[in-house]
Amino acid sequence: MTHYSRLFEQLKPDFVHILTNGRIVKSAGPELADELEVTGYAAYTN
Repeated sequence: MTHYSRLFEQLKPDFVHILTNGRIVKSAGPELADELEVTGYAAYTN
């Protein structure tokens, strides 16, 4: 688990999950990490 998108360049994940309050609120492919880099996490927080 990381908040640093630079690690994704090295790790090359198959899936990216966003967890909020201990629950997965969104799952997608690696494109989700790119989206989060631009938009941030605000849309996924309470």
